Amino acid sequence: MNTTPRLNWFKLVPNSFEAMLAVSGSIESSTIGKVLMDLVFTRVSQINGCAYCLDMHVRDLRKQGEGWQRINSVATWREVSLFDARERAALDWAESLTRLADHHDEREAEFEALKAQFSDVEIAELTLAIAQINTWNRMNVAMRMPVAVKALD
Repeated sequence: MNTTPRLNWFKLVPNSFEAMLAVSGSIESSTIGKVLMDLVFTRVSQINGCAYCLDMHVRDLRKQGEGWQRINSVATWREVSLFDARERAALDWAESLTRLADHHDEREAEFEALKAQFSDVEIAELTLAIAQINTWNRMNVAMRMPVAVKALD
């Protein structure tokens, strides 16, 4: 497998990179909470195969005190009882918006589950965050952003 970076895109298009950082910064101030956001970012990064973002968000979850069992179960969240209704609704929405072509017309049940757990503002924030992590994933996968080899605790 070739892990040599393709292009240093953030230096080639610095205005766009800065704009993406600004959007990410606005997401940080969301009322949704950092742990839930990082669970969503982890799941989207798993689906998209973005090693760089997956590594980053797993490390962020560990820094926030998340245990390995929940982190390791993000990919199988439907099969375990480790996630509450709010987390499940967010993870389901994240998967749906990441896999847009799948079941394009069947998002109503997912949205209703989301509405039961989140305010309209939170839904908009979460949806923007999902779109943003998908963008980061696509850029980092396309440009082969390398993962630093360092131990996880």
